[in-house]
Amino acid sequence: MGLDPIVMVLIIAVAAIVILSVFFSFFPVMLWVSAIASGVRVGIITLVAMRLRRVVPSRIVNPLIKATKAGLGLNINQLESHFLAGGNVDRVVNALIAAQRANIPLVFERAAAIDLAGRDVLQAVQMSVNPRVIETPTVAAVAKDGIEVKVKARVTVRANIERLVGGAGEETIIARVGEGIVTTVGSANSHKDVLENPDLISRTVLGKGLDAGTAFEILSIDIADVDVGKNIGAHLQTEQAEADKRIAQAKAEERRAMAVAQEQEMKARVVEMRAKVVESESQVPLAMADALKNGKIGVMDYMNLKNIEADTQMRSSIGKPDTASNDSKNEN
Repeated sequence: MGLDPIVMVLIIAVAAIVILSVFFSFFPVMLWVSAIASGVRVGIITLVAMRLRRVVPSRIVNPLIKATKAGLGLNINQLESHFLAGGNVDRVVNALIAAQRANIPLVFERAAAIDLAGRDVLQAVQMSVNPRVIETPTVAAVAKDGIEVKVKARVTVRANIERLVGGAGEETIIARVGEGIVTTVGSANSHKDVLENPDLISRTVLGKGLDAGTAFEILSIDIADVDVGKNIGAHLQTEQAEADKRIAQAKAEERRAMAVAQEQEMKARVVEMRAKVVESESQVPLAMADALKNGKIGVMDYMNLKNIEADTQMRSSIGKPDTASNDSKNEN
């Protein structure tokens, strides 16, 4: 039992579509026709070989068409080698066309090296034509009179094609300009000199050649804003005076502590001497008893001594003010 003719036609049509899809995907005939129509001589075998090398033919042929129309004189091997190295072929060709239109000397090898170095070569060419303005953050510096000056600058730079490979970036430019601002303000005798002549900063910084070793060429440095900050000198003097005060207080406290310790030591010595006196006085009755016992003094001598002591105590009590009588007088 045969198949229906309509089914057979559908099967043949599907098979033909699949075969043609595989053929045109492996043999980019339309891309080859576009290249031939644009005056780019490239063989269909070359395009198939690109497929085998895992190279997308359109990413090579289309930039080659643009380069040929622009008269750059590039060949397919240059573009394919740059693609295999991991570069962006279309961006390199656009950069070469822009450089040619702007009359900037740029060859394919240098453009490819810049692209492989990780820099945007098209943006670099555009920056060479249209310089870029980099605004620095606020830089604080102190003049010789101790007044803080805050400066903000705008740096106009142009890309240096010759130094794009291995040259420093924008961060280096900003750091060097900030260093120049601090040096200029710090060498000024007064902050008023900086406020009166802001162009002094621009001239000094430009004269230092800050773009050496960078991927840019500094065209101008313009001071956007100058403000007066804190009185750093007075603040430092205040802190120094406070530190001296604390040192003096610490030394005074040390001397007071030594005096207190010495006072306590003297009190201890007084107590010690009193103890010795009491100890000596305690030996008197023993000595008297020993003298009586040995007959060195008589009883009458002892009684006379007691009378003398009693008389002395009486005289002492009479000589003292009467505290009770004084209190009664005060109450009346």
